[in-house]
Amino acid sequence: MIKFVDLYEKTLKENGYKLTNQRRVVLETLYNRVGEHLTAEEVHQLVKMVNSEIGLATVYRTLQLLSELGLIDKLNLDDGVVRYEIGEMETKHRHHHLICEECGTIMGVDDDMLDALEEAFSKKYGFKVTDHVVKFYGVCKSCLQKQG
Repeated sequence: MIKFVDLYEKTLKENGYKLTNQRRVVLETLYNRVGEHLTAEEVHQLVKMVNSEIGLATVYRTLQLLSELGLIDKLNLDDGVVRYEIGEMETKHRHHHLICEECGTIMGVDDDMLDALEEAFSKKYGFKVTDHVVKFYGVCKSCLQKQG
């Protein structure tokens, strides 16, 4: 956990911010739930278990700041709800998401299979891809099994 905190604290300081107790609790909450895609309200409910004095507005402001600094990822999965997850500071891309249209399950996919496509863009168009967001919609294994 120390490496995690140091890395995020360094980024905050480089941008003129401090790692306040509220920011630490929000970061630790997301860090402890890697792979989950939490709404601000869900983050708030979890944060309140650690510090009941942190309000929803503080959580919203903290999530916005951490997202702007690239410390967490802000996800729009086209369902009207914004979700957050801990950012991958060591990798150049966010992971992809598989979204079940039946039950709403969201799965993160860590494999980045688009490197060849990015290289082709570079060669053909002289375009250097710095990031991408990919969402795949379909039906998950559990829902497929239920369908028979």
